[in-house]
Amino acid sequence: MPYQDALARVIDEVIEPGAAGVDATATFPRRQVEALAGAGLLALTVPTTFGGGGQGLREAAYVARELGAVCGSTAMIVTMHYAATAALVAGGAKEALAEIGAGDHLSTLAFSEFGSRSHFWAPLSTAAAEGRNVRLDARKSWVTSAGEADSYVWSSRPVEADGPMTLWLVPGGTDGLSVAGPFDGLGLRGNGSAPMTAEGVRVPDGAIIGPDGGGLDLALAAVLPAFLICSASMSTGLMRRLAEETAAHLQRTQLQHLGQSLAQQIQPRAELAKLQIEADRARGLIDDTLAAVEQGRPDAQLLVLEVKAAAGEAAAAAADLALRAGGGAAFRKESPVERLFRDSRAARVMAPTTEALHDFIGRALCGLPLLGDVA
Repeated sequence: MPYQDALARVIDEVIEPGAAGVDATATFPRRQVEALAGAGLLALTVPTTFGGGGQGLREAAYVARELGAVCGSTAMIVTMHYAATAALVAGGAKEALAEIGAGDHLSTLAFSEFGSRSHFWAPLSTAAAEGRNVRLDARKSWVTSAGEADSYVWSSRPVEADGPMTLWLVPGGTDGLSVAGPFDGLGLRGNGSAPMTAEGVRVPDGAIIGPDGGGLDLALAAVLPAFLICSASMSTGLMRRLAEETAAHLQRTQLQHLGQSLAQQIQPRAELAKLQIEADRARGLIDDTLAAVEQGRPDAQLLVLEVKAAAGEAAAAAADLALRAGGGAAFRKESPVERLFRDSRAARVMAPTTEALHDFIGRALCGLPLLGDVA
């Protein structure tokens, strides 16, 4: 069965029916994740050598988009899993890839920290050699699937090498790992984002992903494209659903004193048209970005930097339009539009934030390094 068919079945049978409950109770969608795992979708981007689906970024983006239309929390969890998997593939982490390829292993990123916040490229956490082990100490500020993932792609300062960052694979449940309580946020309420602390966490020195000190290069080359493109794809799925819900509302809602539906009114139709334009524009940018990456075009890096910022802002604008067109009905808690409105705001604050991406884009256009002092 093609992965698209498997995904559609899981969405229809498990994810969409449970989406409102996941949001209302801020509950991690364990059943939804297990259904995706059972359908082989967690292993989608793992090379076939390790038992995975052997698919690439375009296929991962498709999954994120379809999930984003029905359950933002599940979409965020899977987006982080695909980003972590990209790090493992680029770093040649064979054992971890085999576990994910077997089907039911969920991974995630543990980058952002209290000391450097959304500046993930500047970790303050430490890694110290202890014989054939490495001791990790850290205060991570936000980790998706915290306490729920089977493994974490973990950033720290290097052990000995130059460079700002080293990456490690830390198994979930390792002694010394702790989660600072449940997540109760505005949107994406079931994605399990929470602070995590590492106090004397010990992993084998072979848990390193890539070279010591080379974590930032790996993150920029492999992790960031996967995260930014899948995150943007989540936003386009959300916008598509907003357009569908708004069109349905306009068609079924009657102005009885006029004997007309809202769909027969100029202003609501105009709001719907603007919403659809935003959705199509964002999807077109993602498609061009994927083509640029696949073809190795010179503009690939710039488009990758643009795509999350553009789609995230478009989703927020589209949600505003949907709320305006839907009026009081869209404002109610039981409305999918209200949930999508809250979910649409998350892209602005997820590292790299919209403001950070704008700076990266400006630096790239001016021929400056993405990071570091430009004085």
